[in-house]
Amino acid sequence: MKADVIKLDAKKAGDIDLPDAIFGLEPRADILHRMVRWQRSRSQAGTHKVKGRSEVSYSTKKIYRQKGTGGARHGDKGAPIFRHGGTYKGPTPRSHAHDLPKKFRALGLKHALSSKAASGDLVILEAADMAEPKTGALAKAIKALGWKRVLVIDGATVNENFARAAANLDGVDVLPTMGANVYDILRRDTLVLTRAAVEALEARLK
Repeated sequence: MKADVIKLDAKKAGDIDLPDAIFGLEPRADILHRMVRWQRSRSQAGTHKVKGRSEVSYSTKKIYRQKGTGGARHGDKGAPIFRHGGTYKGPTPRSHAHDLPKKFRALGLKHALSSKAASGDLVILEAADMAEPKTGALAKAIKALGWKRVLVIDGATVNENFARAAANLDGVDVLPTMGANVYDILRRDTLVLTRAAVEALEARLK
């Protein structure tokens, strides 16, 4: 499929062929859902922790005799039934990550790219370069292009001036090609790929 290429000043800079195997798929919500869930599970801290019965600061002495009180039988005050007692089978630190095949992860990225292409939210940029790291100049250019929540993916490396200029802009993310992922692509309204990014993604997902 053909796509127009623009410059940062909105002028046209030719066109580019986007491979249908990467940008022309029919997006599947189930694949994208599994990919987002996999990513978010890997990033979850898993540091949740509660004290068990052996960890609460209470005496282990039986609180009153077994029989003759007219009340229920109890052991020590650290039992889960009492206020401030230890929790039974509560959460403990663990990893929430789960496995997903490498081929499926590649397929998920293809579907994310295809979904942006299908919805018309994919923009091909000639190059994400700036002579000086001027946030104001970049903000003006982005406003003129009509981008609000945008993810810019460059080639193997990101232009330092462009990255520094974009760092203070709300709603603008910049990533190298190896950082391209389904969650960040879907959470932004517009996906901007440079020519270098298209070539690198084609090599990565071939």
